[in-house]
Amino acid sequence: MQTPQNMICKCRKVVYCVVVQYKRRVMDYRVETMLEAVGGVVIEGPRACGKTATGLQHARSSVRMDASPQVVALAELDPASLLAGDTPRLIDEWQLAPNLWNLVRHEIDDRQAKGQFILSGSATPPDDIRRHSGAGRLSRLKLRTMTLSESGHSTDAVSLNDLRLTDALPGAKADMSYRDLAVEAVRGGWPALLGSDIESAMDYNNSYLNDLCSADIVSATGIHHDPVRLRRLLSSLARNIAGETTLRTVATDMSADGVSIDPTTVGRYLDALTTVFALEELPAWSIALRSKTRLRTRAKTHLADPSLACAALGASPERLARDPKFFGQVFEAMAIRDLRVYADLHRARVYHYRDETGLEVDAVIEYPNWSWAAIEVKLGYSMIEAAEKNLIKLRDQRVDTDRVGAPVFLAVVTGTEYAYTLPSGIHVVPLAALRA
Repeated sequence: MQTPQNMICKCRKVVYCVVVQYKRRVMDYRVETMLEAVGGVVIEGPRACGKTATGLQHARSSVRMDASPQVVALAELDPASLLAGDTPRLIDEWQLAPNLWNLVRHEIDDRQAKGQFILSGSATPPDDIRRHSGAGRLSRLKLRTMTLSESGHSTDAVSLNDLRLTDALPGAKADMSYRDLAVEAVRGGWPALLGSDIESAMDYNNSYLNDLCSADIVSATGIHHDPVRLRRLLSSLARNIAGETTLRTVATDMSADGVSIDPTTVGRYLDALTTVFALEELPAWSIALRSKTRLRTRAKTHLADPSLACAALGASPERLARDPKFFGQVFEAMAIRDLRVYADLHRARVYHYRDETGLEVDAVIEYPNWSWAAIEVKLGYSMIEAAEKNLIKLRDQRVDTDRVGAPVFLAVVTGTEYAYTLPSGIHVVPLAALRA
């Protein structure tokens, strides 16, 4: 019997078993608090990021909609039977029977009780005007792949709150080298790969991409996109990971065989990737500016996990380590993944900043009270000084702090070893020492 503690991972002809104990996720706290506040919680995220295991940690009964076709059929014939059970009741991969959404909503109304259901899903079902939003009854939470802290690779020496509340960081230290970071970038934050060797992890990630192109998107959308085109799309997105790109640029990359593809078609492909949570762009920050400089509003490209970018381009840890430019992009994607997870705990959102002068800041965290923080992500020590200048320029020359307030902190997240605070007050913290 397969459980969250005994995961069997199959990649092409490679079969290996990794026995792992459930590792508590940052999102577990949010699930607990939301179950105390509303009737149900919806856990969304890419396939294999750990939604089922996390849901089971909080559920007292469960049903898996992907267990067999008979379960989906039962959702049509006798849906009430699927809702019966000890609460909270987990309905895993609920999107396979979208009609359950309104039934769950009505059941929550009838019971007038908190914490009744947990719905987990790895795809967004097609829009249906008959499906109520669930506002006031169901709250959505995004589960991403594991951060370095969640997987046990961070020393957890510095938290986001430390950055907010501390004037000078203590001499905290990370335990990951440049090579170690390359290995974890290629492995990725998939729970099933905890403890696996890197060769098996690379097979797993390549298989993940194959399944994404040949089965996952078709299952979620009902549309048969060309798998070869989708792989080329993913390769293009991988080359531009953590950067800005356009539909036209991606269309050009995908037309490398001489057969042109329309940018509108590229847009539909991107929508399909978003539907299965394989693509999660980083939006641009909208803020009151002090100067007349205009903001650039194009989102940055991010995949569900940086390891997918490595897999799409066939990058091993050795190859990644020998390509500092691409590794810098992948490291930024790792940092954004982790910052998004940590910010979620504080109900904050992560953006990026770029204006028409070319000033760019990799991450801006906006808190619920509209306070903000800015972070530059730099793999190596030699880039810290330039990052410091960017952050100071953003604070002193761009943002209208009279209207939005001064930043609660400015920081540079690095792939280096030590955490400290610069004389300017800007914190420097290794990604492998950071936690929520």
